[in-house]
Amino acid sequence: VQLQAFGGGLVQPGGSLRLSCAVSGITLDYYAIGWFRQAPKKEREWVSCITRGEGSTYYQDSVKGRFTISRDDGKNTVYLQMNSLKPDDTAVYFCASRYYFCSIEGSDMHYWGKGTKLTVSS
Repeated sequence: VQLQAFGGGLVQPGGSLRLSCAVSGITLDYYAIGWFRQAPKKEREWVSCITRGEGSTYYQDSVKGRFTISRDDGKNTVYLQMNSLKPDDTAVYFCASRYYFCSIEGSDMHYWGKGTKLTVSS
């Protein structure tokens, strides 16, 4: 099983970026996919999650209305569209999978990918 997050980079405050999580080795449509992030000198935190099937979505309060998670099971890829970015969004972003259900706890996730770094700065 492999998950790979990519698409990070340097963005100015107020800008947008889309992260992708490419998944291989599992049938994505049986899994929920979550995004987590870890800022410098901070604990890892949950950001968003999308369930399997109809794809119910959940967001941390600080990103609601700015981030949108979506999935394309045919491409085995999950996306995180990030708009109105703020310096506080600067972090390494990780995607992780869990069978069937979402969880905000990293310890509940079954598989993790390597992260992609986002820097929001002018």
